Amino acid sequence: MEIDVNVAAPAWRRVGDLEDLTKKCVRQSLAVSGAALAPECEISVTFCNDAAIQQLNAEWRGKDQPTNVLSFPTPGALERKPLLGDVIVAFETVAKEAEQQGKLLRAHTAHMVAHGFLHLIGYDHETAAEAERMEALERKIAMALGFPDPYADDADGPAGGAN
Repeated sequence: MEIDVNVAAPAWRRVGDLEDLTKKCVRQSLAVSGAALAPECEISVTFCNDAAIQQLNAEWRGKDQPTNVLSFPTPGALERKPLLGDVIVAFETVAKEAEQQGKLLRAHTAHMVAHGFLHLIGYDHETAAEAERMEALERKIAMALGFPDPYADDADGPAGGAN
């Protein structure tokens, strides 16, 4: 799998070795999920600011506000898609959430990447059952990466409102 990491907002430099963290997170997310992907598939992860993600959120979801993560899956069967899709993560929102939730920025960033990846492979959190299934995978991914449970003491549900 090819993992393209794009850092579009300089503030993301605060998360050291972001490209390595992202690649490890995507690979671990794939391993934990057990998804069967096309042999040479590609995923793009872009780290932007709130202004950029707000524009995307307004255009694609009709919500004119920033959010922590957006996922844009490519249509089609997972095992046949050469391009899996795009994950977009916004710095200011993720940093604010990490601070409010008492989490390390690095850990919360990894959680958002995992959350976005799971959306690309078909997971969602529209129902309580879907949310529980997705959260269970996110917990396993976080633990495998050496981070604490991302939902410990979190009453807001999936990724504190991640999309």
